[in-house]
Amino acid sequence: MQATHARPWMNAKVGARYSAPRPEVRPVYSLLTDSAKLHPENRCLHYQGRDFTYAEVDDISSRFASALQSLGVKRGDRVAIFLPNMPQLVFAYFGALKVGAVAVMCNPVYKERELEFQLRDSGAEVVVASRTVAKGMDLFKSLEGCRGRLNIRSVVATGVGDYLPPLKRRLAGLAGVRDVQRPDTVDFVQLVRSNRPIAEYAKVDPVNDLAVLQYTGGTTGISKGAMLTHYNLVSNAVYGMNLFPISEQDVSLCVLPLYHIYGLTVTMLAPMAAGASLVLLPSFHVEEVMKTIQGQKVTIFSGAPAMYIAINSKPEARKYNLRSVRACLSGGAALPPAVRKKFIELTGASLVEGYGLSETSPVTHCNPVSGGEVKDGSIGPPFMETDAKIVDLADRNKVLGTGEVGELAVRGPQVMKGYWNQKDETEAVLKDGWFLTGDIAKMDPDGYFYIVDRKKDMVNVGGLKVYPREVEDVLFEHPDIKEAGVIGVPDAFSGEAVKAFVVLKDPSKKMTQEEVVEFCQGKLARFKVPKEVEFVQELPKTLIGKVLRRKLRELRPSQP
Repeated sequence: MQATHARPWMNAKVGARYSAPRPEVRPVYSLLTDSAKLHPENRCLHYQGRDFTYAEVDDISSRFASALQSLGVKRGDRVAIFLPNMPQLVFAYFGALKVGAVAVMCNPVYKERELEFQLRDSGAEVVVASRTVAKGMDLFKSLEGCRGRLNIRSVVATGVGDYLPPLKRRLAGLAGVRDVQRPDTVDFVQLVRSNRPIAEYAKVDPVNDLAVLQYTGGTTGISKGAMLTHYNLVSNAVYGMNLFPISEQDVSLCVLPLYHIYGLTVTMLAPMAAGASLVLLPSFHVEEVMKTIQGQKVTIFSGAPAMYIAINSKPEARKYNLRSVRACLSGGAALPPAVRKKFIELTGASLVEGYGLSETSPVTHCNPVSGGEVKDGSIGPPFMETDAKIVDLADRNKVLGTGEVGELAVRGPQVMKGYWNQKDETEAVLKDGWFLTGDIAKMDPDGYFYIVDRKKDMVNVGGLKVYPREVEDVLFEHPDIKEAGVIGVPDAFSGEAVKAFVVLKDPSKKMTQEEVVEFCQGKLARFKVPKEVEFVQELPKTLIGKVLRRKLRELRPSQP
């Protein structure tokens, strides 16, 4: 790395982070195959009462790789995986990589229009999809609606019941969960049973060949396909394994959606690299999560702030034994210090905030889990082998100093190759290996970074900058406020004004706008205090709990 800017984190007390050996350059599928060789009988997956060893997961994914070959899939082809958290997602993911294909991870609750865009843009010709109907929700309908307009050769259908124990399968049926036969599809289980394990894994170039097309969340605009290579993911997973650190004795709770890069790398690939056990939950329900932590003795839990808020807010939380959890990571959104403090008191676990993006596989920064100082409100120092700097908002070539606010730029082995089929968009954010994150940040004298807010979410009040996160952190301090989201709205006098959307802990309790404003006036400069407050039952969020501010703007447009 060229000495173009200060790197105080190299002297910070963050343990042995920067002395960790560089991960071997190898394909992503080796994280599974190597662990299967070292720990064949270790439990790899636990799902709804059924366990799969590493040897079994390796075998099934190798059979699925052969099945993909029989469907005409070859190196470089895109295979879309349109599934919730279930074993078949893991089998399909590694099967696709073993044959040299690129996995396109699709949000399982996408509607027809959203899914069609992603399948068309990626050029996926094979899709693995769920055929399950649960509580009136039919995820397959989105694919069914757009399939005829796309160049899809094969659809592999699988259901929740395919790998459930017999008793659980019967109980699922009683609960209204049904696996429905779909026309013009190939059955996942039959494919696996009728194919022998792939004879030879694809020979890939880990540094240059794509493993995943990871579509951005589209929280601020059109979704783009981040091209992530095998080594992007391997380096991030192995460094993540070292950071916690994770061993074969650990149990990782996979409740973050695995289609999302945070769930994929942090809750699946990093533990798998260590030969640890993964407990899959298809969605976040706070009681089920606490019951699972207690029953499965979960030791590693990575989630979003909304998940930690939900556990903290549940009166029944103290009835469960959550003390098996030793290390937790929070990402996807800002972690309010009050939330972190309460969760630590409840569980005794180490909970730290990190930071990452789809374009960076995802982690670029993280507070030390052990052996170093944790700073509230900070995303921590840069990850291993990662460089970071703050650049001027108007001039990306101008590097800012300690304490100055600008755009965060990062460089490292986890940074994507670029955006799929979007040369101009790629050139706008990548230069000389540096990726412009679009997030406004600052760095302290110890090399710890702080996200101030999204560049596009900044509120301009009469020429004065207001960062929504700062206002939200204050609102979180109010004892009666559970969640808050802040946006800018048109204002005749100042151009824009601050508006807060508030979710109360007790919906039956009455609170006025004046009370919220008065609370903020004692903690914020006058121009930062919300001019409007709207009380809502819930905030619109992504599946990992990031507040969708563009959706907040659509809730009730304000008039100047």
